[in-house]
Amino acid sequence: MTTHVLILCTHNSARSVLSEGMLNHLAKKLGKDVKAHSAGSAPSGRLNPFAIEALNNAGIDTAAYRSKSWDEFSTDGAPPLSIVITVCDSAAAEACPVFFGGKGQPVKVHWGYPDPSNAEGGDEGKRRAFELTRQAIGYKMLQLLALPLDTMDQGALLAALNGIARS
Repeated sequence: MTTHVLILCTHNSARSVLSEGMLNHLAKKLGKDVKAHSAGSAPSGRLNPFAIEALNNAGIDTAAYRSKSWDEFSTDGAPPLSIVITVCDSAAAEACPVFFGGKGQPVKVHWGYPDPSNAEGGDEGKRRAFELTRQAIGYKMLQLLALPLDTMDQGALLAALNGIARS
């Protein structure tokens, strides 16, 4: 059974998109039955070009990606979510979305990353920040994919995901 993971950020334009791309890419590479989705509580309607560039440079096809609302994941026909991860940076007093979704409550965890679109140093500084954020997200996604997702109960899964958050 596919494990569906929803990654949320406010605008669904940068960190959540990087996370969706990395998790799907790594899951496919490792032969894991995990599908990532991303959404925002207030989607911008556009993807950050630096996020797309960082994913494309890592060999990830982003042609089908779009900025979308989390509302799509609480309707009939939405994938049954096992995990919801917020990736906004609460340390920067950024408002993180809280998801109340669907059938059976998914395990919810927060993995905060600073917003790379606020990086200094012009376009080159932003490119560097997006690439470093993509790598940091990839590291956490590899840890998620190493978990025995199909045999863990919600309590064990939450504990493991919170452990990854602290890594």
